Amino acid sequence: MKAIGKFIIVEAINEEVKSNSGLLMSGDEVSRLRYKKSKVISSGTDVTAIKDGDTIYHEARSGHQMKLDNNTYGVILERDVIICM
Repeated sequence: MKAIGKFIIVEAINEEVKSNSGLLMSGDEVSRLRYKKSKVISSGTDVTAIKDGDTIYHEARSGHQMKLDNNTYGVILERDVIICM
């Protein structure tokens, strides 16, 4: 599978989020966060700064989801990426 243009195919990373006081946030609270952590599966042909396998933070409500071979992937645009690690 290869993304084309400015599209990036990502797989969500489920992470435990702790508050400043050390309490774990519930799944409902985590879903309300503005940014989401994901692993890049395929970066598009016109994407230059992000490579396959990178971990990124992107707008949680951006893009859409697709199901392929019983796996769910997100499809976002390069402009929705905030941080690349």
